[in-house]
Amino acid sequence: MFSQFALHERLLKAVAELNFTEPTPVQLAAIPPALEGRDLRVTAQTGSGKTAAFLLPLLNRLLGDANSKQRTDVRSLILLPTRELAQQILKEVERFSQFTFIKSALVTGGEDFKEQAALLRRQPDLLIATPGRLMEHLNAGSLKLNGVEVLVLDEADRMLDLGFAEDIERITAECVNRQQTLLFSATGGGKVLREMIAKVLREPVHLKLNSVDQLSETTVQQIITADDPGHKERLVHWLLTNETYRKAIVFTNTRVQADRLYGHLVAADYKAFVLHGDKDQKDRKLAIDRLKQGGSKVLVATDVAARGLDIEGLDLVINFDMPRSGDEYVHRIGRTGRAGADGLAVSLICHNDWNLMSSIERYLKQRFERRVIKELKGSYQGPKNVKASGKAVGVKKKKTDKKDGAKKSAANKPAAAKRRSNAPKAAPSSLVSQDGMAPLKRKKPAAE
Repeated sequence: MFSQFALHERLLKAVAELNFTEPTPVQLAAIPPALEGRDLRVTAQTGSGKTAAFLLPLLNRLLGDANSKQRTDVRSLILLPTRELAQQILKEVERFSQFTFIKSALVTGGEDFKEQAALLRRQPDLLIATPGRLMEHLNAGSLKLNGVEVLVLDEADRMLDLGFAEDIERITAECVNRQQTLLFSATGGGKVLREMIAKVLREPVHLKLNSVDQLSETTVQQIITADDPGHKERLVHWLLTNETYRKAIVFTNTRVQADRLYGHLVAADYKAFVLHGDKDQKDRKLAIDRLKQGGSKVLVATDVAARGLDIEGLDLVINFDMPRSGDEYVHRIGRTGRAGADGLAVSLICHNDWNLMSSIERYLKQRFERRVIKELKGSYQGPKNVKASGKAVGVKKKKTDKKDGAKKSAANKPAAAKRRSNAPKAAPSSLVSQDGMAPLKRKKPAAE
């Protein structure tokens, strides 16, 4: 029960109102040290409840400070990679703080800058922001962060992937008086993230609630081989027509492919929306709202939707294009099978996707289920020969090529040597004039 945590009574009331009963493993592990004021580095899978794991201790701190009424600056900051995730976190903050007087604000791209500046002048207790727009407000002088006590970096690895490393360093430096930093992510990240952790966190508690190969245990993961993009489109139509699902997301690697596939689905009378970086904030919000409310059953999206979206009833994910990394694959399929629910993730694999798919299998320490749709069985069924790693065996260059080249080179050597021996010898460069004709007299060195 949440009553086991030393949380403010108003937060416990909100938790009860929201029908939260048993804390999840990440909440059990992270909330106690966070309430003690420790810095945290937490790795936990999507849908595990990590949002509440950092929000409840943060809100508890804001409620418990006796001097809070006298303060007028931003006291806590949550930094996230995307607008969609930021909007979702704001809704969670509003739910947990419904019985308090804590003021929260949202600052992301795609919204009116002047309106946001006016909102910041009201000095919210809790600010939720994306790095790019937050930097704009810092540079414009409409925001100061020296009053921030708690900094939360959510999906920090994704922010680094998007190129926000310098911005994050600047923002954390601006939070000069912070007393606690919490860093949460669904994956372990790489070297850049480790360097960031060393700079930002102070003697952190490291909590790893799952390894990457344990992610999405309730999601069935399949691959279907395809001949070309046109074949993939037909497979998408078949899956959306024949699979049992409430809502689905189809992921592509490019905006052009997302728009193309969306057009085909709409033409086939599917209730679909498209979401990618070229869409303005209004369209992006509309697409997500329609999917959540059931106005559409299918969302075609690039990786902008791979993180942070928590949509009830989303039980089918189709990878039209294989994601470019294992971490991105984890985040994509993490949209389904959330909180113990069943899900299905299907990846469509052409010959140029095979090696990438094999790399992701090795990264996850899993082998995806191979599936064949008889009505749409193509000629490509995977490589004829594979290495121990699972990758396709490539066509090796003939070794005789090098030998032939060496023989040709050796055969040419005598002729080249003969030409050089018959050529007139040039005078030393120091004895030839600039026009290469008349010899120059050597000058005596000047006396030292």
